[in-house]
Amino acid sequence: MMVRLFFRENAALLIFGILLVIFILFLFWLDGFRSTDTFTYSFIMAVLLLAVFLLSKFIRRYTFYRRVLSRPESMESALERNAKTPELLETERYMHELYKLYQQEVQALYAGQNRQIRFMNQWVHQMKTPLAVLEMLMQEEGELDRKSVQEELDRLKAGLETVLMNARLETFEEDMQVDKVELRRLVQETVSENKRLFISRRVYPSIDIPEEFIVTTDRKWMKFTISQFLTNAVKYTFEPDKKVFIEAACKNGDVLLKIWDEGIGIPSSDLARIRRPFFTGENGRRTGESTGMGLYLADEVCKKLGHRLEISSEPGEGTEVSLLFHQQEQSDKE
Repeated sequence: MMVRLFFRENAALLIFGILLVIFILFLFWLDGFRSTDTFTYSFIMAVLLLAVFLLSKFIRRYTFYRRVLSRPESMESALERNAKTPELLETERYMHELYKLYQQEVQALYAGQNRQIRFMNQWVHQMKTPLAVLEMLMQEEGELDRKSVQEELDRLKAGLETVLMNARLETFEEDMQVDKVELRRLVQETVSENKRLFISRRVYPSIDIPEEFIVTTDRKWMKFTISQFLTNAVKYTFEPDKKVFIEAACKNGDVLLKIWDEGIGIPSSDLARIRRPFFTGENGRRTGESTGMGLYLADEVCKKLGHRLEISSEPGEGTEVSLLFHQQEQSDKE
């Protein structure tokens, strides 16, 4: 098997060598040199030299042939470095680089799959709460408390939206549709979709965004991202009659969107880790409703869309989220 592979690899070289010797002897014959003994001796010597060359090449490639023709016991054994020729050395180097890329892709795939499984388990566990509340409301006698039912339905809807966005994040480029978007209208639509949350917590939005601000972004993903910021701002504002401020300004030709609240703020020890998946922190443990995925997803969306996200906070004074839309255009509306 090994010898057959070697001859298949070097068949062209062997045929070329023999034809080259015959061609040279034929030239001597045409030139008048016609000694049969010399021709025979020259031909035999040429074939022998060619055979010695091929044999030495076979010996140098013997280890390589043995490796490729045997079944490796592990990936590490298949990547052993024992090449003796420049060609095989480069092949081994290439295979090691290829294996590194393979490991990176496998690790990324494993991390994504593990994140999905962990998030789904955590989400299913948390969705038991609104379902249990709905079941209790249905069992109560008298008129159904529609407000409470709607609040639990909103929690389920928000949870489902987060799950869907987390799943779509793996194929973000296929789902993305970048367009020019009116920032004020986008924010107003997002606030309107979360109006019941504002009303139930008695927290009120204050919007100050010029109508002429146009940003280039994906409308659907940006609404989800801004919704995460607003939800967190309201969720961690425990005192009633507070406000969530949403403002935008021009900064060096770019558009800077700021959202800040008057809530409890984020402890300095948690601030550097709030963008990590599943990190709930001290505030998340206080409410017991956090999945730790909202800010992670928002951060990933901003990275993919090319928007710079910054978060600052002081405990007891609230949290500020800044979102910078790079190289945006402004169009004056009359």
